[in-house]
This record gives sequence, C-alpha cells and structure tokens, in this order.
Amino acid sequence: MIVSLYPMSNLTEFLLLSWCCEMKKERNEIHVRVSVEERDMIRKRMESTGIKNLNAFMKKMAIDGYIIMLDLSDIKEVVRLIRINSNNLNQYVKRANENGSIYLQDIRQLQEQQEEIWESIKQVLERLSNIK
Repeated sequence: MIVSLYPMSNLTEFLLLSWCCEMKKERNEIHVRVSVEERDMIRKRMESTGIKNLNAFMKKMAIDGYIIMLDLSDIKEVVRLIRINSNNLNQYVKRANENGSIYLQDIRQLQEQQEEIWESIKQVLERLSNIK
C-alpha cells in the first residue's frame, strides 16, 4: 500500500492513494486533490487517532467514515484490582493450608476488594454503553 502527498501547486496538494488487491494482484489508484489547509487538517486528525500510516488512515476513513479510539485506562485499573485480589486470595489459601484456618478479617478484606472491582466494572460498562 502506498500513500503520498506531494504539492501540485502553491494552493493545492495532490493526494495519491493506491493499494494492491491481494487476490487479483491488480493495482488501483484513487486521486484526490486537497488544499494545503485540508492536507494539514487530514494529518492533524490522523495524529489525533494515533494512526501513523496515512494510507491506513485514509482507507479506514473512506470505507468506514470514522475511527473509534477507546481509552482503556479503566479496564487496566480493573485488571490491576483483579490481580491484587487474586494474589491476596492465593496468600489466604496458602495460610489456610498451612494453619488449617483462615481469619474472618481476611475474608472481609476479600469481600471489600470484590465490591471495589464490581463497582469499577459497572462504571466501565456504563461508559461503554454510552458510545454511539
């Protein structure tokens, strides 16, 4: 896949978008003229999505019309809480196997951690349901 922007004149730039069809080995090109300002807007929008490849960005926008970028920091936090909870649970099981018992305080701490994880998951699901 090849995408290049090169100046046609002082006021316009020529956008060359071409890709090869994998199955037929045909080469198809689409040419679009854009102004310098439009080119800068395209590049700025591409950078805001985090996509580094202009060809991939142009194809995605031409075919789908939009790109959804998800902030997964909430999911990472839930995973972190689950890891902490799992580690604590493993320690309690180890202690129970060694001593033959487990403390009520340890059980309550696990319950609190589970409630915190559940609240985080609910918040993430609520935000995801608002995506349109």
